[in-house]
Amino acid sequence: MIAKIAMIGGGSWATAIIKMLYDNTAEKEIFWWIRNEDSIAHLKKFKHNPNYLSSVEINIDGSHISPDLKAMVQAADYVILNVPAAFLKETLAPLTAADLKGKKIISAIKGIVPEENQIIGEFMHQQFGIPLSDIVVISGPCHAEEVALEKLSYLTIACTDISLAAKYAALCQTRYIKTNISDDIFGTEYAAVLKNIYAVASGICRGLGYGDNFQAVLISNAIREIKLFVDAVHPIDRDIKESAYLGDLLVTAYSQFSRNRTFGNMIGKGYTVKSAQLEMNMVAEGYYAAKCLHIANQKYQVEMPISETVYQILYEGISPTIAMRALTEELN
Repeated sequence: MIAKIAMIGGGSWATAIIKMLYDNTAEKEIFWWIRNEDSIAHLKKFKHNPNYLSSVEINIDGSHISPDLKAMVQAADYVILNVPAAFLKETLAPLTAADLKGKKIISAIKGIVPEENQIIGEFMHQQFGIPLSDIVVISGPCHAEEVALEKLSYLTIACTDISLAAKYAALCQTRYIKTNISDDIFGTEYAAVLKNIYAVASGICRGLGYGDNFQAVLISNAIREIKLFVDAVHPIDRDIKESAYLGDLLVTAYSQFSRNRTFGNMIGKGYTVKSAQLEMNMVAEGYYAAKCLHIANQKYQVEMPISETVYQILYEGISPTIAMRALTEELN
């Protein structure tokens, strides 16, 4: 049976996943929703995304790229969500629960829907009635830029239905993409959100002039915070050292390709939040996540000094220098 897959989003990670799907040998049809009609025209004519990973050649049928969201969703069995979490609600506004009934929803978003303060799986389950067993979460460690370069990378595909996780994982595997599967959709998704906050913290420290020694302490404390929070939210037996948790944190906190680290670095160097956002061409999910996790943690009351410090810097106007100096007294 031919897999019919719709990609919702036109950014770098969406482009990287499209590349993976085309490089996979399984027979499939791919449909691509992109909001910007100029980008669509460029893709149809030149077979490249003009704005993201423009070196990647994409030989998609021109009739399968469209700004018509309903048409692209209707054509597919798998729907991959790949827009910034802050804009997901607006993007999906044209759809009803009936439009998504029976579809397998793949979340490639590493963020929280701000108004509802929900991770993507929870949002799709509650707002559209998608069964949790039909929701798949993609986590790293994996940067789009390295996929474009065909550098060996690993994905974790999580779903409460392990057979569905394995089925989708098989569609992603290529000579440069290896996959693991998991049933921990809540833990992997929350960990993916949290690691963006810690990458912002890492960037702030870099911008302030802290060195590698302190960065190591920061990230070792960060993985403990992730474990405490995901265990509070969804207490199951999980190994926080697996690549979906620790690996994804490490690559996001240290990589030159990390937009959250870049955003944090700008804040550390003295940029205002607004000026840093304007200068970046991509959304730093950690900015929105810091506030959402601050609100969510009012329920769980987990001790998370790093996450709270990032929130104070980004939303309460606390000086990065003062906030990070105070944080150094709490880490070990």
